Amino acid sequence: MSIIINLLLFVILLSVIVSLHELGHLISAKIFGVYCKEYAIGMGPKIWSYQGKETEYSIRAFPLGGFVAMAGDENSSLETAVDTTDIPFERTLKGIAKWKQIIVMMSGIMMNILLAVFIYSMVFLADGAYVKGTKPVVVSVLESSPAEVAGLKEGDLIEKITFENGIYLKPSDYIEMISFTSAYDGNGPWILEIERDGKDLTIEVMPEYDESQDRFMVGIGFSNEATELVNVNIFNCFYYGFKYAFFILRITWSSLLTLFQGKNLESVSGPVGIYDTVAQTASLGFFYYIQLMAAISINVGIINAFPLPIFDGGRVVLLIIECIIGKPLSEKASNMIMNISMALLMALLIFVTYNDIVKLIGG
Repeated sequence: MSIIINLLLFVILLSVIVSLHELGHLISAKIFGVYCKEYAIGMGPKIWSYQGKETEYSIRAFPLGGFVAMAGDENSSLETAVDTTDIPFERTLKGIAKWKQIIVMMSGIMMNILLAVFIYSMVFLADGAYVKGTKPVVVSVLESSPAEVAGLKEGDLIEKITFENGIYLKPSDYIEMISFTSAYDGNGPWILEIERDGKDLTIEVMPEYDESQDRFMVGIGFSNEATELVNVNIFNCFYYGFKYAFFILRITWSSLLTLFQGKNLESVSGPVGIYDTVAQTASLGFFYYIQLMAAISINVGIINAFPLPIFDGGRVVLLIIECIIGKPLSEKASNMIMNISMALLMALLIFVTYNDIVKLIGG
């Protein structure tokens, strides 16, 4: 694909994710009667706008971003600030109940998750099938395999798998386990937490690369009936879409938690890395592209849940603190917290961008 097409696909992907995130804020704010001056897709100068009954809907020149200009939003920039002189206090964000403010803040995150659920549901509906797995119980262990050397036995129930970089999964079924371990990069052993005869055990096993399967394996077998092909239709597609989105969410959350432990930092990607991933994935076809959109949407949702005030999750934490102390934080304290958060975010952006460039040059 040409650079122009890849760039367009990159812009579309991020624009859909961000605009739907902001749409979540807009919908909940309007439900609670908050005055919303503008809902914008993109940033910078307006290139198109439509004035609704109360809210202006616009498309702006730089498509990477978007916002909702809500009355009383103290974290507004100059671009999103709303003059509240003639707006009743009860129609401002600060004028509604704290629990309503929390819903407004969290609704963007929920919209990101719902986007992923919708995409996965449509993919399964288009395929007409969903591969359902049974519990990951070992039914056989290959002779002289890493699993046998490590001490795995028939009947062991695998409850948790942890890679050396700290990323882990508690598989609910065989398919989740296979999907998770297929992403293993060959570094370090797997730490398996298993249940055997009612007792919990921890076993360390070092996978070996199997050329015929083109993946790392440990040499354990599962029941021939470990997978079941379920017919997917319009009535059950959203159930399986939610199930798979929740699986991706769990893996993503596990991956992000390792960053706070100082692990796996080299895997963090910013805009440059995302562009490269979009270009590679889009070349595989439309369904791969929209599934990447779903995965990134989940990432955006989780990151926005982080307890930094620059994110929605952090603003929820501040609201909870205000509820506990019974009064709003001082303007000085709020500004200091916001400035520290912004500095941390900028430092992270610089780091991941540098990381992306180094990986591209190295590649």
